[in-house]
Amino acid sequence: MKKSILLLFLIMAASTATVFSQQLVKVWETAPVLKTPESVIYCPGNDQIYVANINGNASEKDGNGFISILSSKGEVVNLEWVTGLNAPKGMGIYDGKLYVADIDQLVEIDMKEGKIVKKYDAPGAEFLNDVTVCPDGKVLVTDMMKKKIHMLKDGQFNEWFHSETFNRPNGLFAEPGKLYVGDQHIFVIDMPTKKMEILIEDAGGVDGLEKDNDGNFVFSHWAGRIFVNKNGKTSKVFDSSEQSINSADIDFASKLNLVLVPTFMDNRVVAYKLQ
Repeated sequence: MKKSILLLFLIMAASTATVFSQQLVKVWETAPVLKTPESVIYCPGNDQIYVANINGNASEKDGNGFISILSSKGEVVNLEWVTGLNAPKGMGIYDGKLYVADIDQLVEIDMKEGKIVKKYDAPGAEFLNDVTVCPDGKVLVTDMMKKKIHMLKDGQFNEWFHSETFNRPNGLFAEPGKLYVGDQHIFVIDMPTKKMEILIEDAGGVDGLEKDNDGNFVFSHWAGRIFVNKNGKTSKVFDSSEQSINSADIDFASKLNLVLVPTFMDNRVVAYKLQ
């Protein structure tokens, strides 16, 4: 009887491990031709991937930054599609426009024309970082150093939220009525009331923040670690920190079912299947 119970326990444990054990499996990678890629975003409308290249100092206005276009299979379509940026980081897409955080400005790019059409100043900003777009078109941007979130709404770009509870807010992910903010914890803000709560404790310095096709959070640490939060439990699914290969502002391309990882100083984008 005891042996039967032990056997049943071992089977259940193995089954549970199978259900919750996940890993990233490489599908493709670009050649190391990018220039300090900090952020990546997939556009399902044209099946292309956009990469923000800092190409220099992350906080210096040197005009060296640019945006690249990749195919959904990792081929470089246009290395320097849009140039003249400073240190481009997070990106968001809405209604044919690509929005890019660039130190103290939000840059709007017409995706069809491949041209910068407008720059929105964020007075006093020090380090605009991640970008997300709400379903209704509001564009939200973190200012990591000032513990703020700015919003572009109806053509006006203003401070929307500030909290001393933040440490260095970075990754953003928006859903109807909710904004998720990655920091030392992952916070959720009710957008109508601006009430903020901790959703996931001790997330450890979140860079990219996404959800997979099952609604689980997928988030990265710049140093080279990627995590999945499933059923309230956070598990590390990838770690390249010992090889000094970064995982900056990742994207989860739902249509492709791929995690896209910009490797920063390693100058590549790598696509992984989460399985």
